[in-house]
Amino acid sequence: MALALTACGRFTVMPPPDGEPVVLKPAELATTWTDADGGTLTLNPRGTFIADKVCVAVRWYEGLTWSGTGTWEQGSNKKQSFVAVSFDADHPVDAYHPERVERRPDSYGALRQGKVLKLWVAVGDPDNDYPNCVLTSPAS
Repeated sequence: MALALTACGRFTVMPPPDGEPVVLKPAELATTWTDADGGTLTLNPRGTFIADKVCVAVRWYEGLTWSGTGTWEQGSNKKQSFVAVSFDADHPVDAYHPERVERRPDSYGALRQGKVLKLWVAVGDPDNDYPNCVLTSPAS
C-alpha cells in the first residue's frame, strides 16, 4: 500500500538547507555570494548587483543559472531576511518556450549555520528532488 501511495505523489517537499533563519543587516548582505557550481552574486551596498552564472529559481523551472546586472532589495519578517533581485535584462525560463522570460527570480531567504551565512531558494517542482539553490558567504 505504501508503495502505491508513493508512486502517486510525494509525502513531503525538499527541506530547506541546514541553518537557522536570520535577519541580516544590509552591510552583511553586501558581499559576494557563491553557489555550489561557482556561480556568484555580488550585492553592492548601493542596491545594485552583478551575477555570473548564479543559480536562480523561477516558478517550477529547474536548473536555471543567470548572469547580468540589476538591483536588489532586502525585506524581512521578525525571523528572516529575504533578498529580491531584479535583472536589467530578460532571461529565458523555459527551453521549450523561448518567449517565456523573466527579470525577477524568486527571492532568496537568509540562514546562518555556524559562521556561514546562506541565501537559498527552492528550485523546481516541489514533488521532485531538485537540489535547492544555495549561496554562501562567510559570516562576519
